[in-house]
Parts: sequence; structure tokens; C-alpha cells
Amino acid sequence: MRTLIFLLTALSAVAVAAPTQPRIVALPSKSPLVTIRLVFLTGAAADPTDKPGLASMTAAMLTDAGSKNRTYKQIIEAMYPMATRVSSQVDKEMVTFSGATHIDNLEAFYGLFKEMLLEPGWREDDFTRVKDDHINYLRVSLRGNNDEELGKQVLYDQIYAGHPYGHPNAGTVSALQKMTIADLQKFYKTNFRRSNLIIGIAGGYPSGFDTRIAKDFDKLETGYEGVKLPEPKPVRGLQMTMIEKPTRSVAYSFGFPLDVKRGDPDFPALLVAQSYLGQHRSSGGMLYTTMRQARGLNYGDYAYIEHFPNGGQQFEPPPNVARHQQVFQIWIRPVEIPTAHFALRLAMFEYEKFLKNGLSEEDFQRSRSFLSKYVNILTQTKSAELGYAIDSTFYGIKDYNTYLKGALAKLTRDDVNRAIKKHLQAENMSVVVVAQNCNELKDKFLGNEPSPMAYNSPKPQDILEEDKIIEKMKLPLTAESIKIVPVGSVFE
Repeated sequence: MRTLIFLLTALSAVAVAAPTQPRIVALPSKSPLVTIRLVFLTGAAADPTDKPGLASMTAAMLTDAGSKNRTYKQIIEAMYPMATRVSSQVDKEMVTFSGATHIDNLEAFYGLFKEMLLEPGWREDDFTRVKDDHINYLRVSLRGNNDEELGKQVLYDQIYAGHPYGHPNAGTVSALQKMTIADLQKFYKTNFRRSNLIIGIAGGYPSGFDTRIAKDFDKLETGYEGVKLPEPKPVRGLQMTMIEKPTRSVAYSFGFPLDVKRGDPDFPALLVAQSYLGQHRSSGGMLYTTMRQARGLNYGDYAYIEHFPNGGQQFEPPPNVARHQQVFQIWIRPVEIPTAHFALRLAMFEYEKFLKNGLSEEDFQRSRSFLSKYVNILTQTKSAELGYAIDSTFYGIKDYNTYLKGALAKLTRDDVNRAIKKHLQAENMSVVVVAQNCNELKDKFLGNEPSPMAYNSPKPQDILEEDKIIEKMKLPLTAESIKIVPVGSVFE
């Protein structure tokens, strides 16, 4: 572990000096499973403004298409006996290529892995298929079948409008339709370079295999300028975007830019606050307790201080989606239409109470204790451990377990409550609503009429008393601060 910590510290120092060679994060072990993760420090933030989705398309043409010497079908057939594949993941500042194989198949697997990334085929039929996959993802998967990710993506697009982060990683339909193979080849040559590459390898690989990978990828050009990230425009007041969609429930996402990232002094404190407020897929969060358990309003109520893609498909956040700029976000869904107005009022009521009162000593101790154990779950596989180690080079911190456990041990309740007061607020937020009959819901928001709750079973008197206050809570919205967008126009 000390060797790894030293290595990561050295790598973070090298990162500042703009290295010309790939950096290596190595986690050797006796495991017969070898994991390779190649992370290029580029991504959707590097998409040209008129070509959103270019990074994602380029990455897909490396892993979901043929190489110079093999068709995609031949690659799949070659990997099938090894029970493996090469996958890509694209975020704003990272593009990750990963795969894992048994040590007995390492040579054969790595030969294919290297060939796919260094000698792409750029075939027209692959390009058409990959483009269609991207368009179908936007129109069918994201827009049609996933209200959670739809709301979260629109929220990010609103908060980062006019910013390099301000579009889906997969792009927009109109931009994808106009893309050419030449666009992808240019992005590949410009952004996939050895000087912005981190090579990660874990498992029982042969001695020197990591440096062999680095030597192979010396074929890539050096020099990478990167993308300068401006500060996101501040949100003024409560701004609401309503997505008109034929859906049986209502989904809420709301938040604002957050000037704290992993490695910053207040990150551990805000992580404790976030966990208390609403740990992802956990029944212990305050919002979950008050909204679902006490009132039976919906399924999930969670909070985030780091980007967490595809939350509906996983319990833990994936590694290698590291960002220099983050968003504080609360997610509330699915809510039944008759209780949607009350649910938003309740969420705002509880959040504002959280901002005012902070955490009690008992809440602090419980949340801190939970996170001290939860961090072990995040790195329970070698692939995840390797991913988090690579993220640590990005943020310039020790390995995540050591970093977070050390910080939590020193943390106090006062530290957490001070960080809440400093970084979180309720006055200036973007709110995204996914619902049908948005005009009716909009009228309710603007009218600020009471929204009394009717329960199917008896509730404690203190809940009923609190409901009387919440049902009359005024939401500071105006006709000018609410816009309704048809779902068919989103991401087009």
C-alpha cells in the first residue's frame, strides 16, 4: 500500500508538469484475473461546440467496431472463447477503455486490445451502426425509457448551458446525423495521445507487462492542450424546466453548481452531509425516511455531490468519471401525479430544514461511521480499485480508501455543519420536472394553493401536524421562471 501511495503521489506531481509519456498505475497481485484500464484525460468536454457526441462516437468506433485487420465480427468471435470484451466509457474529462481476462489468455486478449485501440478500422458499416446506436440511445433509452436519467441529464444541461459540460456525452441527434468518419479520425488523432494517457493494470500479470503496454502506446503522438473550463453561469432564483412526456409518474431533479471536488478541504464534510441527506439506494437517508418511509410518497430520494451516471442500474458510483467541476443534486422519483405538488414542497421543506439545522451529533456519528465502511465496498473488486486509483492521480490525492478514512477520522460535526453553510443553499437552483400535463402542474406551482395529503393508513400526529405547514409552503416560482419543453425536442 505504501508503494501505491508513493506511486500515486509521484504521478500527481508529474501530471502538473504535463508529462510526455503514459503514466502507469499498477496494482500487482496473485489474482489469475488481469484487468487493464486505459484512461485518456479527455472526453465530451473536448467535443467541438457544433459536434456534441464526437468523443463518444470516437470511443465506440474503437471498441464496438472492427480494427484495421479484423472485422467487428471477427473480434467478437476471437474474444468469445475468452469470455471477455473491450468496453469504453466516456465522460466529460475521461475516456476509459477497459477489459479483463484470465492470465492464460492475456497474450491473446492484449493483442486484440492493442489492435483495436491503436489500429482502428474506420469502416463505413461500423460507423453507421455506431451512429444509429447513439441516436437510439438518446431517443429511446434516455428520452423514452429512463425518466431518472432524463431529468438528471436535462438538469446538467441547464446548469452548464454554454459550458463544455453542457450536453449529453452521447451528443445530440442533429449533430450525430451530420458527423463523418473524418470527424472521428481527427478527434482520435488530436485527443488520444500518450501524454494524456494513464495506463492502469491489476492482477497477476507478468513482471514488466505494464511497461510493455506503455512502450506499445508510445506509437501515439505526444502533446495535449486539453480544455479550459470556465466557471458555470450562476443560477438566479428558482428556475424550472418541465419536460412534457406521457408518463404515469413525476420525476424531480434539482441542484446547482458545486465548487468542491474530491481532494478539496471540505469534500469529506460534504460527503457526510450528502450521506445523511440521501445516500444513493440507501434507506437510511433523511429524505428517504421522511418521504418514503414516513409518508409512502415514492420510491427513492437521494442526494449527490459527485456525478453518478446510470444510478438506476447500479448501487455504487462507477470510477473514471472524475471531473474538476461538480453539481450538488437531489433526486426525487417516482411521485404519483396527485401528490406531486406536495412532494416537491416536502422535499424543499426538508432540505431547507437541513440547511438551517445541520446534523446533530448522533446524525454525524452515524453518517461518518457508515461512510468509513462504505468506502470498502467501492473498491471491493480489482477493477474498481484500479479505477479509483486512477481517479486519485487525477485529483492528486492518496488512494481513495486511505484519503477518505483519514479525513473522516479527523472530521467533527462542526466541520460538517460549517461546510453545509458555506457551500449549500436553496435560493438559487435549477429544477427539472418530468411529467405529463405539465401546464396543470405549472398552474398549481404558480397558484400556491394548499396541497393537502390524503393517506390510505393512519399517520402519527406529528406527521399530520407537519403536513399542514408543508401543504401551504410557497414555492418562489414565477411564470417567467418556468418553461415547458416537449420531450420530443430534448437532445435533438
